[in-house]
Amino acid sequence: MDNKLQATIDIGSHSCILLIAAFEDKVTEQAEATENKKILVPKLQKVEVCRLGEDIYECGHITDARIQELTQIMTKFRMDLHALGADLKAVAMTEAMRRASNPDEVIEAVEKAIWMKPRIISGEEEGRLTFRSVKEWHGSDIVTIDIGGGSTELCNGETSLSIPVGALKMFKAMGPIPGPEYKKFVKETFKEVSFKGMTKKPVYLIGGTGTALAMVFLDKQKFDYKAIEGLEMSITDLENVTTRITNLSKELRAMLPGLENGRHEVIICGLFWLRSLLEKLRVETFKISTAGLRFGLLYPPEPEPEEKPKPKRVPPWMKNKQESAPEDSST
Repeated sequence: MDNKLQATIDIGSHSCILLIAAFEDKVTEQAEATENKKILVPKLQKVEVCRLGEDIYECGHITDARIQELTQIMTKFRMDLHALGADLKAVAMTEAMRRASNPDEVIEAVEKAIWMKPRIISGEEEGRLTFRSVKEWHGSDIVTIDIGGGSTELCNGETSLSIPVGALKMFKAMGPIPGPEYKKFVKETFKEVSFKGMTKKPVYLIGGTGTALAMVFLDKQKFDYKAIEGLEMSITDLENVTTRITNLSKELRAMLPGLENGRHEVIICGLFWLRSLLEKLRVETFKISTAGLRFGLLYPPEPEPEEKPKPKRVPPWMKNKQESAPEDSST
């Protein structure tokens, strides 16, 4: 891996993200730690709202108008790639395309625009790739939460969960501010979900919901990944930001940092959902990470863990026979 610019594109339910990054030597405080480790450093990130999830909710397929809009976004991204000489490594599509009834039509249109065939990935793979991206920066004993427009992925490195609930999907079902029906919705959703192995661990929130939350909390007018990366917040902080946003009109909400391009309509649903997830994970604090699927797509695959040989099972009658067998007394 050298310093050549590499790129990926994440086509989600609410937005499309272009990442251009490079692998660089990791700077450590210990001079003797010369392990020649490379870390992925973002050079350019662009977000364009596409709202594919709206079509899925309303008609089950991606409409011609939305495909045309998506094609225009991909054409812009291709121009950025060529201008910077970046090498596009992967284009991934997530929940909206997992549910769309016309995936081939959309894939063909995107391929023509970006000159690479996109791949629809499963929710579980999305969770694993997201976890990998955060692990490279913050270590492995963590849980990642990625709240997207149409689904939410959680991963602890061993187990990856994909829950078909996202900020845009909730907005379409409940409006900008969830009402009394939200408690029943959460109760029904969690019936089928097990958080075994994920509770009481450090939590990292990634995705548009996390970035927007951090920008409002810090009052950052522009996206600054260095200021946001690793930011720690408490549940009280989350509740205060949620209350602040909820008390504003739709117009004033759209003026808050990080809530442009339609994010102001879905952010409250995303924050309600985050609060419920944190309760289930039994944590009082969490951190924000600007990493995500687009970063995970650039890392080389990790080797599969070696399977430990299973101990031979000895029947109880054989154990008794072995225990009662006389020792060899020969000399």
